[in-house]
Amino acid sequence: MELNADFSQRVVVHSDQLDWNASPMPGVDRRMLDRIGGEVARATTIVRYAPDSKFSAHTHTGGEEFIVLDGVFQDEHGDFPEGTYVRNPPTTSHTPGSEPGCTIFVKLWQFDMEDRDQFRKTMADELAAPVNGVATAVLHRDAQEIVTYSHLESGATLAKDDDGGIEMLVISGSVVESGETLAKGAWLRLPEGHPLNAVAGEDGAKVWIKTGHLPYAKPPAV
Repeated sequence: MELNADFSQRVVVHSDQLDWNASPMPGVDRRMLDRIGGEVARATTIVRYAPDSKFSAHTHTGGEEFIVLDGVFQDEHGDFPEGTYVRNPPTTSHTPGSEPGCTIFVKLWQFDMEDRDQFRKTMADELAAPVNGVATAVLHRDAQEIVTYSHLESGATLAKDDDGGIEMLVISGSVVESGETLAKGAWLRLPEGHPLNAVAGEDGAKVWIKTGHLPYAKPPAV
């Protein structure tokens, strides 16, 4: 399967407007944003766990990165409430689920295969003091990508021209980018050489951003 697999194009998906599609596990549904591959795929997805649902135990051969958007995600490593950022690098394993239910934004098979740095962070706790109405936390940085989380005050501008492409998820509020309003749940991917200039709406915005990673995009090694 290929979905939004041309990384030379600007892509916007208003995920809150998509239907939920069933996954292979009962009670776990998803909204696909981009994908290269079948059930084993380089994928960016919104995943919803119904209360008391879970996946069977599995190993993340290509790594897993996710944000908890609502509810509480759970596995044998602990409880991960709304606002948690998690990196499970290649070779890690777990049995994910949720007793109360949750929704996560998850990226699979998008790691440096030598990465072994497993961690969790409460994103809001990492925020630096605001500058010109924008407070930013650096969640992760390595040779091929930078991952950040930002709070934008009403009318504040977030500008980036990083090499290697830019990807953004609007977690709450809204921003205007290239004349288009991106509300909660909107996912934007800009190709290399296309700068980001996002202006927050009247209620401000909270956004997750990854930069630098698109030149490394490739199908999973199955």
